[in-house]
Amino acid sequence: MPGERKSVEPIAARLAPDNVRRMHQSLHHLVADAPWNDEAVLDRALDTVLASMLRQDPVMAWVIDDTGFPKKGQHSVGVARQYCGQVGKQDNCRVAVSLSVTTGKASMPIAFRLYLPEVWANDEQRREKAGVPAEIKFQTKPQIALAEIERARERGVPEGVVLADAGYGNDTHFRERLSEWKLSYVAGIQSGVTVWKPGEQPLPAPEGKGMGRPPKLLRRDAKHQPVTVRELALTLPSAAWKTVAWRQGVKKKLASRFATVRVRCAHRDYWRAEPHAEEWLLIEWPKDEREPTKYWFSTLPAKTSLAALVHLAKHRWIIERDYEELKQELGLGHFEGRGWRGFHHHATLCIVAYGFLVAERTRFSPSARAGQLDLRAPKVPPRFQPRGAAHPGRAA
Repeated sequence: MPGERKSVEPIAARLAPDNVRRMHQSLHHLVADAPWNDEAVLDRALDTVLASMLRQDPVMAWVIDDTGFPKKGQHSVGVARQYCGQVGKQDNCRVAVSLSVTTGKASMPIAFRLYLPEVWANDEQRREKAGVPAEIKFQTKPQIALAEIERARERGVPEGVVLADAGYGNDTHFRERLSEWKLSYVAGIQSGVTVWKPGEQPLPAPEGKGMGRPPKLLRRDAKHQPVTVRELALTLPSAAWKTVAWRQGVKKKLASRFATVRVRCAHRDYWRAEPHAEEWLLIEWPKDEREPTKYWFSTLPAKTSLAALVHLAKHRWIIERDYEELKQELGLGHFEGRGWRGFHHHATLCIVAYGFLVAERTRFSPSARAGQLDLRAPKVPPRFQPRGAAHPGRAA
């Protein structure tokens, strides 16, 4: 619909200019109070949208992300001073964690939940005012993401490689749980994450002395220590760096320099009896930068090419388009209420509207720009004859 604001009151004014109050009450009840289930509505939308997406391409990835909504005051559910991606710094905002399913060309959020900071989760008075359900306890963002992934698996959503930024990839438990579920991942990490150099691993447990239980824990010593991924990247020879392009940008192909090595994560492995499994470390070092800028861990097979790793690591960009349209065109950030139910109902309705657009776009083939639209024409009646056409029984 036309109109910039997609909150209840402006929509009511556009829908029923002669009776704004009644329409406003009706829409407000639908969004803020009605006890319909967000997950059930998203599931129903997914059944339609995913079928449309899969007609063009198979599922490529599941993308975990969080998005911020700047918000003043202290009473709106989940609002706290925290990092807000929309403004690129710490600010007063609320943050929601999402899981999106993507193909090579299309994507759609399939789960969306507000992150409730500890100051909110532990404040009974604020929870009651905002209508936070009793079963909602404090969870970190990676924990929320894992719950969303688990539900998607239980529902039978076609699986893809899990993509996540360093806010999730830094969490060893998050990565280990994905491996337990046999889900491959390409997850960003920060430069200070420690690993063992290629071919190295922690020292084995010392031999027992014949008394008590033999020691099992791995160990390190002064001469045998892991290094940070930054330190490892700076020691790689120049031949290790290759230029890889991953997609067409607005004016030119996007490309950068990358290197890969097989390493073992070193996070607290001195409390383990077995070393972490070997995995890929992908590093990006643009030519005009003084040092590497991005790092990823990946459990894709050892035979995976550098180009394939880069393509997947950079595939997260596709959901930036989703959120740009959800916020700018469909009003995802326009919710003006304070309650838990209203926030999630508003987001669900926006996502379902976006899903409708995704499904409609998939009806058009890649050749649509050439005027060949993949639209289904109704069948012509068998005896139909256009006016002006020659009669089939008449001689020429």
